[in-house]
Amino acid sequence: MSIRTEQPWVRRALIAAALVCLALFILLPLFVVFFNALNKGVEVYFRSLNDPDTFSAIRLTVITALVAVPLNLIFGVAASWAIAKFDFWGKNFLTTLIDLPLSVSPVISGLIFVLLFGAQGAFGPWLMEHGIKIIFAPPAIILATIFITFPMVARELIPVMKAQGSEEEEAAMTLGASGFQTFWRVTLPNIKWGLLYGVILCNARAMGEFGAVSVVSGHIRGQTNTLPLHIEILYNEYNFTAAFAAASLLAMLALVTLVLKSMIEFKYRAELSARDGSVGAFAGVAAGKMENHS
Repeated sequence: MSIRTEQPWVRRALIAAALVCLALFILLPLFVVFFNALNKGVEVYFRSLNDPDTFSAIRLTVITALVAVPLNLIFGVAASWAIAKFDFWGKNFLTTLIDLPLSVSPVISGLIFVLLFGAQGAFGPWLMEHGIKIIFAPPAIILATIFITFPMVARELIPVMKAQGSEEEEAAMTLGASGFQTFWRVTLPNIKWGLLYGVILCNARAMGEFGAVSVVSGHIRGQTNTLPLHIEILYNEYNFTAAFAAASLLAMLALVTLVLKSMIEFKYRAELSARDGSVGAFAGVAAGKMENHS
């Protein structure tokens, strides 16, 4: 008996509504970005990307991601391992802190760094005395990006590690494996797809962050502008071709992220199916042997 209770026209209407929303909110904006980026020709497109200020914004965006993503990767693995595998005092508080960047506006996050490291901030006078500049400089952009992308890896790994439990790690430790061997040979293979998924999302958020970075950057062209900030400046100057050319890079990043996300989900489902199949086959063989023995 079919479990579907809707009428065929209801299903078709829902599918049509979903496709219309997909076209309006995803496909149409992507078309507009690439159309406006290429409407004056490929030569103008690449000339816009070769602009020194645009290249500087791209370089700063990549550097920020190269610093923020590995640091959040290390923290995410350590925090998720501690939360999922152990019970300790302050565990709920640590989980709340990990979720904090998701509940705070990015603009407020940037303002917090200004209040801490700005000229009139808590540490501002000391930093000025020692010639250390954080606000309106690349260090502030990196710090703000790290804070915004703080939960990305950890929130992907915590449910995976909780679902897997700690039996395999305990068995490895019982057999004489060290902590590093247990992590490298048991824990890491089990969480690899969730880890890659979290890293991809973290990188996409780091390169596309606007609100917090806008507050702490100072919008100094060629020095403290990341790619999203540079796109805003170009658009406000009515340099639409250059703005959409730069925006096409972020759009391509989004498409690559989507493709990688789909590939990881497919690989993960295939691995789970293979694992379930092997477990089922082993159980069938064991049951047959028990029946023959009896």
